[in-house]
Amino acid sequence: MATSNPYSWLTKSLDTIKKAHWYRQVKTIDSLPGSTININGKTLINFASNDYLGLAGDPRLQQAAISAIKKYGTGSTGSRLLTGDRPLHRELENAIASLKQTEDAIVFSSGYLANMGTIPALVGGKDLVLGDEYNHSSLKNGAKLSNATIIDYKHNNMTDLEQKLQENRSKYRRCLITTDTVFSMDGDICPLSELIELSQNYDCMVLVDEAHGTGVMGKNGAGVVEYANCTGKPLIQMGTLSKALGSLGGYIAGDKILIDYLRNRASTWIYTTGLSIPDTASALEAIKIIKNEPERRAKLWQNVAYLKEILKNFKLLPSESAIICLPLKSAEEALKVAEICQNEGILAPAIRPPTVPTSRIRFSVMATHDYEQIKMLEKIVNKIQ
Repeated sequence: MATSNPYSWLTKSLDTIKKAHWYRQVKTIDSLPGSTININGKTLINFASNDYLGLAGDPRLQQAAISAIKKYGTGSTGSRLLTGDRPLHRELENAIASLKQTEDAIVFSSGYLANMGTIPALVGGKDLVLGDEYNHSSLKNGAKLSNATIIDYKHNNMTDLEQKLQENRSKYRRCLITTDTVFSMDGDICPLSELIELSQNYDCMVLVDEAHGTGVMGKNGAGVVEYANCTGKPLIQMGTLSKALGSLGGYIAGDKILIDYLRNRASTWIYTTGLSIPDTASALEAIKIIKNEPERRAKLWQNVAYLKEILKNFKLLPSESAIICLPLKSAEEALKVAEICQNEGILAPAIRPPTVPTSRIRFSVMATHDYEQIKMLEKIVNKIQ
């Protein structure tokens, strides 16, 4: 009878992760989300959040969730096709379609599930997926799940994308090009107009991940598609409700026929419980606020411009978003800098491999930051340098 422990490899694997300075642990926040948060009894200025507009702690979102719970309960109780559909779900989908100016939309229980279900529904073993090498994990894993042939193109390099299309497109039945619109670990945005033009020249579908663009980019907060003047172009628009919208969930927006098809073929929508009642209600309220209060976006971009100005003497990664990154030489150095920041009252995460190819400190700007909080960040970065 075997006496060895079949799980012993886990300890060795964790030790390897720790030696590479890749080890991660949670930081438990015991306060409302906002520009300041409490961790282990210490108040920190929060430059680590995706809550770009400061809506996650907004009393109106809280009240919308409470009212919905009183009417419908807490859980959806089943998949949308069985017992999990509520009027709020359709209201939210219509609101997303209105914001994105598409014919329809479908809501998933998370952004990750949206990509993991949509990509395998669109392509299979006879098809090709061309993805930006810096794409989010959900785009990469959705492509793997599809069993399509996967080829990465160089980050935001349309010349390389076209070369790969020339070499490979004719070999496959369908082709799907995937890209983040705002790259979450760098802050730059994709050259969307050029990408769409290439897709039309080579008969390709395009799926854009607007997770960090929704609510933030564009005149109305509709995302990079709006910002790049590509509204109405033939696109599959994915996004999340968990960042600027301050809730949880994901969506796909597009033509009616696409959405109807996904209701019948996207396994991560068909076979999972519908988005929870409070998440649905709070996201719906957030969209109303985004439409009615453009001054929130204006304040966010003022803060972004201010931070860039005071850090202009530092070598930052190129960014056109609310994500600003300070590159560092190693994972070990990134961890040290993040620790210094936290000791000085700033929460800013160390982003390391394998999440990114090179280490950096990532600053996320919020509309609710005030100038004094940003100035505090400048003082600490100056100490580090």
